Amino acid sequence: MAEVNPFASAQQEIKRAVSRLGLHPAVYEVLKQPLRELTVVIPVEMDDGTVRVFTGYRVQHNSALGPAKGGIRFHPDVTLEEVKALAMWMTFKCAVVGLPYGGGKGGVVCNPKELSPGELERLSRGYVRAVAEILGPEKDIPAPDVYTNPRIMAWMMDEFSRYKGYNEFGVITGKPLIVGGSAGRNEATARGCAIVVREAAKMLGIPLAGATVAVQGFGNAGSIVARLLHEMGCRIVAVVDSTGGACNTAGMDPVKLRDHKTKTGSVKGFPGSKPISSTELLTLDCDILVPAALENQITASVAGQVRAKIVAEAANGPTTPEGDRILNQKGIFVIPDILASAGGVTVSYFEWVQNNMGYYWTEEEVNRRLEEIMVRGFHEVVSMRKLGRDVDMRLAAYMVAVKRVAEAMEVRGWLGRAARMTAPRAEALPA
Repeated sequence: MAEVNPFASAQQEIKRAVSRLGLHPAVYEVLKQPLRELTVVIPVEMDDGTVRVFTGYRVQHNSALGPAKGGIRFHPDVTLEEVKALAMWMTFKCAVVGLPYGGGKGGVVCNPKELSPGELERLSRGYVRAVAEILGPEKDIPAPDVYTNPRIMAWMMDEFSRYKGYNEFGVITGKPLIVGGSAGRNEATARGCAIVVREAAKMLGIPLAGATVAVQGFGNAGSIVARLLHEMGCRIVAVVDSTGGACNTAGMDPVKLRDHKTKTGSVKGFPGSKPISSTELLTLDCDILVPAALENQITASVAGQVRAKIVAEAANGPTTPEGDRILNQKGIFVIPDILASAGGVTVSYFEWVQNNMGYYWTEEEVNRRLEEIMVRGFHEVVSMRKLGRDVDMRLAAYMVAVKRVAEAMEVRGWLGRAARMTAPRAEALPA
């Protein structure tokens, strides 16, 4: 089977939304490519004295609504096409919940598991030096992503501050609390996902008490969303990580699962569980499926076997376009990634606001504000779904987001006189 290009998938979703909204083709022409792509080489002195050269990327997709915002991932399989897709998704992830940002993303081709702490720090600082010209609180604000963490963000913030000659906490989010991080940031992606799952279950009439949940990916987002759903009364019946899986239909305690993984390096072998593969988990008979790993997990062949009632995409791009069509044909309620995983960037926005004010909120205040934004975002997408004559949730989410970005581009004069747009009416939407 040919590998799915995530950038082409993202373009396809934009084109569908532009068409369904009846917008001028110029909207798609502007949005189908990033505004800026930067490829850099990063020489790093290794612990043995040799110099190794790494390749890094930073992509800024759109800035109509505000500065670029998006994480930096360290992974051996990072490609420019992937980073472009992730930057594009970030534009619409921010727009769908009403944040004043455009989309950005970064990546370095490396395996951080093979690097010592010193090598990792030199790589992190080298990346910032290489892309510093296009970063800044008013330009582009990075954050953690796959295999990066608050410590790495602290190094990056410090390096940029050295470059500027003064503390610039607002250039990076996802930092430790002691250097301008926000309370609640660590749990934000998972908490946002849990909130929209709760809203979807309420709308669909699925009681959370006893609802069965399977989670693919048991890193930060997956392990925390499992805990939060467990606290809401759900039964966690299966989890997998990169090395194995654990399944127990009677339910498993996600806190004990996390402790087991911390001690052994994997969820596999959890007491009382049976092994389960990633594909088996995705096709398990359950109420709620949470893909919280990498892209392109629910392909057409997998989607045909999915039996969950709700699929909540905590990861970026876990479902291919073909897989998505099959899920919708089967009547499975999909909460798309640009909505389900928007909690992280929402609290990153709060962190940036707090850095700019120099005034910091309590965790309760952060969580309350996150709740308001996620609930409003979910119901705006549901409303667009009805306005669009029962389009699927993914298309509805893109319609909400694309409409906002297009309006910003139009009032800024980016689209030219031929592309003057008005807000689409329900009767103007094609059947």
